[in-house]
Amino acid sequence: MSRRHVADDEHPADRHADHPTGPGLSRGTVRHPVPKHLGRGRHIGREPRHRALKLTAAVLALVLVAGVAFAGIQVLRLQGNLLSRPLNLDAESSAGPDEDLDHRPMQILVLGTDTRTGEDARFGSPSDSSTAGNSDVMMLMQVSADRKRVTVVSFPRDLMVAIPRCKDPGTGKEYPATAMGQLNSALASGGPGCTVAAINRFTGLNIDHFMMADFNAVTELSRTLGGVEVCVNQAIDDPDSGLKLPAGVSTIEGDQALSFLRTRHGFGNGGDEGRIRAQQSFLASMVRKVKAEGTLTDIPRLYSIAETITKNLTVDDQLAQIPSLINLATKLQNIDLARVAFVTAPVEEYPQDPNRLKLKKSAADALFARLRADEDLTAPATTAGPTASASRPGGSTSSPATASATATATAKPRATPTATPTSTPTATADAQEVLAARAAVPVSVRNLSGAAKRDAAIARVLVKAGYTQAGVDSASGKRPGTQVFYGAGYQDQARALATVLGIGRVQVVPSAEIAGVRVDIGTDFTTGTKMTSGADLGELNGQTADQVTCQSAYGNF
Repeated sequence: MSRRHVADDEHPADRHADHPTGPGLSRGTVRHPVPKHLGRGRHIGREPRHRALKLTAAVLALVLVAGVAFAGIQVLRLQGNLLSRPLNLDAESSAGPDEDLDHRPMQILVLGTDTRTGEDARFGSPSDSSTAGNSDVMMLMQVSADRKRVTVVSFPRDLMVAIPRCKDPGTGKEYPATAMGQLNSALASGGPGCTVAAINRFTGLNIDHFMMADFNAVTELSRTLGGVEVCVNQAIDDPDSGLKLPAGVSTIEGDQALSFLRTRHGFGNGGDEGRIRAQQSFLASMVRKVKAEGTLTDIPRLYSIAETITKNLTVDDQLAQIPSLINLATKLQNIDLARVAFVTAPVEEYPQDPNRLKLKKSAADALFARLRADEDLTAPATTAGPTASASRPGGSTSSPATASATATATAKPRATPTATPTSTPTATADAQEVLAARAAVPVSVRNLSGAAKRDAAIARVLVKAGYTQAGVDSASGKRPGTQVFYGAGYQDQARALATVLGIGRVQVVPSAEIAGVRVDIGTDFTTGTKMTSGADLGELNGQTADQVTCQSAYGNF
């Protein structure tokens, strides 16, 4: 309400009344007392109350106007922090995204650049990378049409794909198409719009926005959040990245957070896939922290985070409007963490260079088709007929089409198969083969949950399911996430055992220290005989945001 509206709505007697000094009123006003006898009249007797109401309305109006003005100033300030670039640099197709974003999925490409100029010069000299830098991190975030799900697909930086012809919007320079080039190099062909163009080509999607952050964004954001919890199974000491962590859970921020996200030789097999797994775990932990602390509804803190992010962010021209970012954050504030999926694009070794990767065509095409159809990757997969191949130690990994069926068949065998009108001798033989395979697997169970006798309880469940060698092993301390470790030749049996207990595939990891299979019960599995948190993403490598995962040190794969 404006002050003019208040004046137009005044009682005639109020227009000549002088008011005392107060909020929103000028000083030096002389107050003329109202004669006592005027207070006895019925109509005039209500005047002080009317005046109080009008004063309150005026003050509220001023506060509202001031608040809107302040918000506007802050929005302009944040918007002034942002750098923007064109969305799509594909010289063959410059088509932008559809305008109607309210009734369809939204795709946002998130890039982390390794440029070492400006604030990032302390991470190395500018000669360590090109002027534009390479995209160290490439994640495609899809928000479902109903805004109730988020899927984040990570692309390895070593991924070899076709790079389209791109034109630099600033210089006008045209970069020729490359039949097969490293995806992270597309950024140097005119900017992030060329990376958008390349991913559009091989996914069949039409990316709506991009966000590109530099090294400093990670260090500053982690500090603003007060650190992020991470978990490692063994102590980490990686001189290349500077990452040094004790075994267990640590809260990291600043340069340590950046080292955790960038290390190649600290985790897994020393390649990009292990690094991506750590990045997904870090982001899931960060999402849990933001959700638990109510950050998206804490305006001062949200502004502080927005200030940190926008100072280190380059976005496409359409997303440069701060209200668009605020609107997106508002829509995602109540999302279920179990429906936020982090997955890695299916890849395999690139034949021409074992240090590079290429898309595993059938599996990658299936994933991209599911994204185009806006499917829920966290929904339970449809099961099919029984398969026993994944039950044999050293057996081959199931194909995507039969993976869920395999898990179902191996997870719930009948102790004494009984023929039914629909059963066949083959099905009975397969069930017996499953039980025989399980009985041959050495299984140890350790209690790191903090709850008494969890190891014995889980061991009994596994014995009943056919793992007759299952027994308890001593352990001390706690771990946040339940994990299944396996030695050479036991991957398929470890996955089948994890299905019996409802443990997601992301928690099934190899270990050079184990002969057989080991189950470590974490603090996320203190009751019951089957876990309920964390959706199983089937054959996809990844996790949901509600899953707490721990990283294994390089050399343990």
